Amino acid sequence: MDTILIATQDPHTNTAIRGILSPDDHIQLVDSPDQIWETIKTIACDCLFIDLSLMEALPGTLDHLTDPKTLVQELKDLRPLMAIIVIAGNDDVREAVRYMKNGATNYITAPIDPDEVRLVVDEISRERRRQSELAYLRERIWKDDSLDIVQTLSPTMKKVYDNVRSVGPTKTTVLLLGETGTGKSFTAKLIHRQSNRKNGPFISVHCGAIPETLIESELFGHEKGSFTGAHRRKLGKFEVASGGTIFLDEIGTISKSAQVKLLTVLQEGIFQRVGGEQALEANVRVIAASNADLKQMCIEGQFRKDLYYRLNVFPITIPLLYERKEDIPLFVHAFLHKFNQFNAKDIRGIHPAVMQALIQYDWPGNIRELENLLERAYILETTSELTPESFPSELFDSTEPMTEIAIDTSETLAAVRKKGLAEIERRYLKEILSRNMGKINASASEAGVGTRQLNKLMHKYQLDKGIFK
Repeated sequence: MDTILIATQDPHTNTAIRGILSPDDHIQLVDSPDQIWETIKTIACDCLFIDLSLMEALPGTLDHLTDPKTLVQELKDLRPLMAIIVIAGNDDVREAVRYMKNGATNYITAPIDPDEVRLVVDEISRERRRQSELAYLRERIWKDDSLDIVQTLSPTMKKVYDNVRSVGPTKTTVLLLGETGTGKSFTAKLIHRQSNRKNGPFISVHCGAIPETLIESELFGHEKGSFTGAHRRKLGKFEVASGGTIFLDEIGTISKSAQVKLLTVLQEGIFQRVGGEQALEANVRVIAASNADLKQMCIEGQFRKDLYYRLNVFPITIPLLYERKEDIPLFVHAFLHKFNQFNAKDIRGIHPAVMQALIQYDWPGNIRELENLLERAYILETTSELTPESFPSELFDSTEPMTEIAIDTSETLAAVRKKGLAEIERRYLKEILSRNMGKINASASEAGVGTRQLNKLMHKYQLDKGIFK
């Protein structure tokens, strides 16, 4: 059963479309732009049939909507999977096609032709099945507890994923480097799911959370009576992970004696339980991670050089969130989707001021901090979008304050007006470029000007797109 929204002021169009749709479909009827926004925000619509006249009236309800591309994107941001069908008269087909070129799914002509509507609806159903199959395949490869999909707009992160795909099918030991919260554990799981061991266990060990006296027992197991409190034989993580992958997070924290045993595993593929004499085969693929500089630790004598060289066969450095800010909108929507699955709320949108603040913030805690902040705001939010009121005020401290424009009364009114307008224009362009991360086409579209004119204005106010990326 689908939820269909029909937005039209023509009762004949309304009746005709309803007569063609399946009786199992849940149909919502609206006849004004305000009702359209309200319904889409509150109900998960699968398909929107909308009169061209109402489509063209929608920008008047939101100040920042200026063109078809921006409008369709706004609808897609609210309901990414919703099909948009524009209803146009025969004389307005060109306008309907213009909306299609900017993201609308299809169009139908009025008066309604039942065969045409059925054809469009069938095509939407086929496309939905294709997307479901694609999502299923993507989920089998990439699914994780934190994110449902792997997407990136960051060139640096694209190289990381290319490396993951290259090293995944091999047996090579991988060393993941990067600060806390950048996604090292997530990347380790991606490598495992790209490997020939993907059907085996994935065992994650946070070495820094295990006391030094217990690290060897946790990794390699122990025999009964090997030390005080060892009342029975215990299997270590390397035995439990047999046939799969073991992920050693914060590898730089393990003791010197544990480093020696781990080196033996990597060199010879064998280990012994604590207090045992039998050599056991280590049938595992090792992925290690560290937020510390292991090379510097080797120089300072805190980490074995030979172990470092064994671990550092294929290093992958995960960038800071600050270095991949273009991915922040993707993370926001992925986290919102996750929160909606486990809560009774249905929050899909985010206020532009919040998104701008998220992009400008430094994120010392990286992706983990972003997720925690969004989850807190999600709990506090009472509307259908995340608003500034649900976030700490400190988040907005990094945004440029609107300082008062200086007025020199010794100048003429025309001169003061000229300076004031120039300052407003400069601030406006900075905000637009910042929100679009320096992308000229998107910024020009949002500002309602051509790219050539935007480049001239940027040159006039000495604005370099590079500083907004």
